[in-house]
Amino acid sequence: MGKGFFISKTLGIVGVIVGTGVVATIIALSVVYSQEKAKINEAVNPPTTPSTPWEHYRLPDSLSPVSYNITLWPRLVVNTSTGLFIFTGQSAVVFQCKKDTDLILIHANKLNLTLLSLISRDGATAPTIKKSWLEVPTQFLVIQLNSNLMAGSQYELYTEFIGELADDLGGFYRSEYTEGTSPPVRKVVATTQMQPVDARKAFPCFDEPAMKAVFHMTLLHAHGTVALANGMNLASVNVTVNGQDVTRTSFQPTPLMSTYLLAFVVSEFGFIHSTEGEKVLIRIWARKQAIAEGQGDYALEKTGPILEFFENYYSSSYPLTKSDQIALPDFSAGAMENWGLITYRETALLYNPASSSNGDKEWIATVISHELAHMWFGNLVTMKWWNDLWLNEGFASYVSYLGANSAEPTWNVTDLIVLKEVHGAMSVDALASSHPLSAKEEDVMRPAQISELFDTITYSKGAAVLRMLSEFLTEPVFARGLSTYLNTFKYSNTVYQDLWKHLQMAADSTPGLDLPASVDDIMNRWILQMGFPVVTIDTATGSINQRHFLLDPDSVVDRPSPFKYEWIVPIKWMKNGKDQTPYWLQTKTATHLPMKTLGSDWMLANTKVSGFFRVNYDSSNWDRLLTQLSTDHEAIPVINRAQVVDDAFNLARARIVSTILALRTTLFLQREREYMPWQTADRNLGYFFLMFDRSDVYGPMQAYLNKQVTPLFNHFKTITADWTKIPEKHTDQYNQVNAISIACSTGVAGCEELTTGWFKDWMKTPENNTIHPNLRQTVYCSAIAAGGVEEWDFAWRMYREASIASEADKLMYSLACTRVPWLLNRYLNYCLDPEKIRKQDATFTIVYIAGNVVGQSLAWDFVRTNWNHLFNDYGGGSLSFARLIDGITRRFSSEFELKQLQLFIDENAEQGFGSATLAVDQALERTKANMKWVAENKADIYKWFTDNSA
Repeated sequence: MGKGFFISKTLGIVGVIVGTGVVATIIALSVVYSQEKAKINEAVNPPTTPSTPWEHYRLPDSLSPVSYNITLWPRLVVNTSTGLFIFTGQSAVVFQCKKDTDLILIHANKLNLTLLSLISRDGATAPTIKKSWLEVPTQFLVIQLNSNLMAGSQYELYTEFIGELADDLGGFYRSEYTEGTSPPVRKVVATTQMQPVDARKAFPCFDEPAMKAVFHMTLLHAHGTVALANGMNLASVNVTVNGQDVTRTSFQPTPLMSTYLLAFVVSEFGFIHSTEGEKVLIRIWARKQAIAEGQGDYALEKTGPILEFFENYYSSSYPLTKSDQIALPDFSAGAMENWGLITYRETALLYNPASSSNGDKEWIATVISHELAHMWFGNLVTMKWWNDLWLNEGFASYVSYLGANSAEPTWNVTDLIVLKEVHGAMSVDALASSHPLSAKEEDVMRPAQISELFDTITYSKGAAVLRMLSEFLTEPVFARGLSTYLNTFKYSNTVYQDLWKHLQMAADSTPGLDLPASVDDIMNRWILQMGFPVVTIDTATGSINQRHFLLDPDSVVDRPSPFKYEWIVPIKWMKNGKDQTPYWLQTKTATHLPMKTLGSDWMLANTKVSGFFRVNYDSSNWDRLLTQLSTDHEAIPVINRAQVVDDAFNLARARIVSTILALRTTLFLQREREYMPWQTADRNLGYFFLMFDRSDVYGPMQAYLNKQVTPLFNHFKTITADWTKIPEKHTDQYNQVNAISIACSTGVAGCEELTTGWFKDWMKTPENNTIHPNLRQTVYCSAIAAGGVEEWDFAWRMYREASIASEADKLMYSLACTRVPWLLNRYLNYCLDPEKIRKQDATFTIVYIAGNVVGQSLAWDFVRTNWNHLFNDYGGGSLSFARLIDGITRRFSSEFELKQLQLFIDENAEQGFGSATLAVDQALERTKANMKWVAENKADIYKWFTDNSA
């Protein structure tokens, strides 16, 4: 309990916050919300030159919070007179005055304040309040005082308020589910998602990451429900408040922490538990049915070992006494690293061997690892401002693979980071509309700008460049620098330069580690400018050069921090399969004679894809690599076979090599059985299908891929004893899915009969699904595509009845595979009804439909028609909103589509696009690049596929 914390006051005013005229306040809430929507243009497009402090989006440096004492009471039943769910609350925040001021600015959003008072904590008389109001665009509660707060003194601001427990997935919100069958009972969960700027929707607070404080939480909740928060529950007692019998649960005070890491939940969930190292209580919470079915067992089994891995990796004990992890039916992100109470989508925490795939299991292990990594990196030590979000999320994304690898060492997930993070980041970072990893503070102010940072660059490029840094420092040196960094800055805030300093200290103390420049100089070139290089090696002369790689070389880079400095590029390379001494490319051009290849020797750079760059060669070396692939492809490591394919296709899109050369890299696939090369080829050829599945190229292209995949399909048919068992190796299980998926989509003999047969058997006995969980999504999709209304309606019923989230997700995806237009239109309309498609899933579903060639135009028309509803009710600040714009425009490659896109942008320019603003720019750039590429390559591609499909 914080110094000067008055329990008696807290308990004495509980009755006040309940008896403040709830109905009248709810009406006032509605008015506030209407006013806020009316001002949305102002919020999106604020005044360019703020004239008053409350028109700025950042807090002034005059006040600093010390502690909060918060009591919240969520109502899990709807108010019959208004139709709203609400919560009531009170907050007493103690703050230190740093500079004399007659103004208090504190964040508050969508709260109706019913009481406001200020007292001094130093015995003096506090200034009286002159006036106060909510400044909607900047989300401030503005309090003007009649005299100054005095520097060095402490004060306490007390507020009472009412908020809506809405279903908007942000702040303090509600999630709903049904339990039981006769009849099913609807249950409501009160839960939270504060990151990045929604703690202010739960209570007035200094809602910036550097404004750390200690939080004392109390929750009032109905009997029969359980309350959770960041700290361990101290006591739960039954009390009567305004005639209502409720439970009051108080919690241990938190460590010093940021508001965005707060979490509290009231539910009827069940849990299972264990302890790690006899000191940390681990609990997995979920719907009681899910717990009873054992869906939390895998997460419980792996959390302790992963937690122990990070304690050893960081050389630092877990700083709390418990680690609660809770699976929520409605959740906007994958998971959230709230300190001591991590929240997840059900698919990211719950696993059922009878219906979850190996991919589901890997996702759970990786997400748990990602969130536990944050307990130190992000929570214990936190970025000062959101412009350094990449450091938090990129780091957790990278080390999540290390933690998952420690829990499941046979999976080899540390290689899969190349497919899942590195290649994905490159595809975005090769656009002129990309952005640097680290932005300037002044460029990230408004909530929409902050939300926009939660993108592929932040997560995946952040992971890729930190992985590269760890590779050239070596992992032990990297971990040693992390340890001193965390110990030095624990419970405080940092900037990225602080990490560079500690990694440099670790490097300097390591004998034999010879870097060409300081960590700061090497890494700033990768994080302060957008993009990455293509390194071109001439094996005839040994000359090397680098230049900024752009998918459209004609695009103009005119964004902040464009390409200015040469990257310092760490190049690991091999000759004829043997590793050579690494080389550092530090200038635009250089000569390294060891890379000169004589005779039939082939050389390959960027082994293990440890660096964040693409590689091009002279034509002779490309020929030698292709010859090697066609004669003995296994002489090239599997991860680099994938790299050769991915580099060649992307170099071809950038007009650096011919598209024919890229296509030649797929000829060896007839003999390839490994997952990584096949997955990379499938993804790159997927671009060809997007560009040509409405043209005459489609037939020869499909025939070619049919020819290439048939041996793979037959291979898995053989090793699985005619599809009666599942391969043992993790990546073979993935590649079996590829074999069936590609084979069915390209018409391989026997494939459609296989999948439709399995699906029809399930339709006959819905209670007995014998399709293996690994294969379900591709089997469902194939059978629904081949079928009609009967198959679709059956799958929809199974989706509605699914009690396991991962199974529901597979069906949700597969329902978009139908080729019947009216069924796709019906499915799109379901996305506007949260009773049918949860809000968290709506954008995913629309994107899935847009990925279907039959559904593309339907989805595009649907989004344009319903844009205002989607933007306002589903949230322009939603972290998945950018994905919607990206997904519905990926196939755009014609002048007509470009004009439609531009018209859509113009029509909605005044309202803006919120967190999807950058995605809109990228869609425009990508459409123009697609048009150019199709025009230049269509004829050659048609001929090549025709010549090679026989």
